[in-house]
Amino acid sequence: MASGTALVYDDEMTSHKLLWEDPICAIEIPERLSSCYKTLKCYNLVERCLSIPVREGTEDEITLVHSLDYLEVVKNTQRMSEEELRKASANYDAVFFHPTTYRCAKLAVGATLQLVDAVMSGTTRNGMALVRPPGHHSQRNAANGFCVFNNVAIAAKYTQRKYNVQRVLIVDWDVHHGQGIQYIFEEDPSVLYFSWHRFEHQRFWPSLRESNYDAVGRGKGEGFNINVPWNKVGMKNSDYLAVFLHVLLPVAFEFDPELVLVSAGYDSGIGDPEGQMSATPECFAHLTHLLMHLAKGKLCLVLEGGYHLRSLSESVCMTIKTLLGDPLPSLSGEMKPCLSALESMHDVRAAHKPYWKCLACEDLTPVKDLSTQLCQLEEGEAVQPGIPLVNQQKAAKTDKFLELHMKEILPLEPSVRTVVAVAERNADVLPSSVQIEKNGASEELKAIVREFAAEFVNEEKVFNVLGNMLAVLEKIVKKEVTSGLVVSPEASLSSSLTLKHCRNLRLQKVLCVFVGDMDMNIDLDDGKVFLINICGKHSEQANTKYRISLNWKEDAERSTFSPMFFGFILPVAYSYQPDLVIIVVGSNQILGTSGISLLISLLQGLAQSRILALIQDTEVQLLGDIAKPLTGDITPCFGTCTPALQENIQMVKELQEQFQQEWKMLQCSGK
Repeated sequence: MASGTALVYDDEMTSHKLLWEDPICAIEIPERLSSCYKTLKCYNLVERCLSIPVREGTEDEITLVHSLDYLEVVKNTQRMSEEELRKASANYDAVFFHPTTYRCAKLAVGATLQLVDAVMSGTTRNGMALVRPPGHHSQRNAANGFCVFNNVAIAAKYTQRKYNVQRVLIVDWDVHHGQGIQYIFEEDPSVLYFSWHRFEHQRFWPSLRESNYDAVGRGKGEGFNINVPWNKVGMKNSDYLAVFLHVLLPVAFEFDPELVLVSAGYDSGIGDPEGQMSATPECFAHLTHLLMHLAKGKLCLVLEGGYHLRSLSESVCMTIKTLLGDPLPSLSGEMKPCLSALESMHDVRAAHKPYWKCLACEDLTPVKDLSTQLCQLEEGEAVQPGIPLVNQQKAAKTDKFLELHMKEILPLEPSVRTVVAVAERNADVLPSSVQIEKNGASEELKAIVREFAAEFVNEEKVFNVLGNMLAVLEKIVKKEVTSGLVVSPEASLSSSLTLKHCRNLRLQKVLCVFVGDMDMNIDLDDGKVFLINICGKHSEQANTKYRISLNWKEDAERSTFSPMFFGFILPVAYSYQPDLVIIVVGSNQILGTSGISLLISLLQGLAQSRILALIQDTEVQLLGDIAKPLTGDITPCFGTCTPALQENIQMVKELQEQFQQEWKMLQCSGK
């Protein structure tokens, strides 16, 4: 399995610049690139990545997507005067040429392909290419929206030709619709294109009818083009996350890509004059983390937009830190998607219901009267010419906010990622990076064990395990380590003791996910503990806000847990926003090795990745696979997701309906 993160950058791409006054193009400046690299160096991230040299994209590679005639037009700009460059630029929408544009555009293509080669060859697992000019608007015969050659589209075609890849997922989180990518692949079922973008009922650039949710692809490509239109500004972290959980990820896991390409535009982040959205930099860390579970971790991000330099550079750094496997900062803000986002999600899911098995059981019809349509009619048809309103005072305010925000959210990273308390005979299966807990419990912790589990005082093995478990827990809470792993002969007893000690340590919110048969009786009324039990048998206890049983029916032919993970567990977990996650693997667990590993890996988005995993000793064969995601080794995708049993899907839907008012991230409909 490949490891490591590639970074592709060359400051020669900053030579492409605007030579005349143009209020539309003025924001696409060389500092967009240099500021990202400078901030990466400040975070000491450059030296942690594998630096990949750039090269020029060849004419043969560029014409995988673009026509020879258009290639000649761009090539000829090298020898043009400023006046000729202005005239050539005027032939396109929101484009400028410079004598170095052709060279820089070829470097942008080549840098992207160098990244793809590094990932597909196994040199690295993932990576990012910082490039200019961007690419996702450019079309076969036209530059468009600052974009010259379509870097990501070329990369998809190149990967298919060179590596015989059958399925490529392109995720475009830029705030503008990447219509160039859509046009190139709209009849191609081998490429799934997902884009969210500011739309405002077709009033925002590029103001295209085909940017709406019902443009699902054409011909054989029907269902493989997913557009999520934002019909208002100010979308927040919770809006972006909800779309990933309820739209993109279920479809993407079903599609089962062999490579994920991201058109990584950060104008969808806070403070950007183009996007006017409110997502903070750590949101992109969480989005990246979720995508890392697809395509066996083969993930390539390529820079697109982003015009507030501090917001852009901090977001790029959060993305790179996540690719490197660092603990994730907690996602800030209220976890409640807005009505307009819910309406868009609903319409997208309705439009794609005929094409994807994960949506086939949904009772969905498009929302007829959108809340934003009425508001905009009352306000009048405001003109949106595509000229960004750069407010210097507002930009400075965002700078100040981000300076404080980043200091607040970035977790202190312990020198040791994971500590484990296991028998020596089991240590051989653990990754070399873990630390074995050898100090044992203090006398104070032993006293706590004696008081709680007096019947085991004379059973030295159990007594020592419980003491070591509390020692590991305290190291996590004190931030001496990020995560811990303990094997116990008494999973239910161990988790009860752990949760009791969490109260002693004054933790305000603890999420406990118990997989398997559970025998615990704890107080959950005050909300300091949220208990989810995933089991194969029906629970006699009624579900409450803080205690929920997921009675998942086993099926040897169906291994997908997508509806449970993305439709319920992650939405409620993000809604709850715990300080610590405890995952217990008990007897008769039904998820299997891959399901438990994936669950642990996904839940690392919570609580600054602080997780304590407790394993019943009867399930010790899972030890090595559970340790990997705890150490930052993201679990790869597990093949094509078959549809879940109808009764499992129905159970998840009933729980969504029952608890969506308490846990707002469960909501996925504006109706």
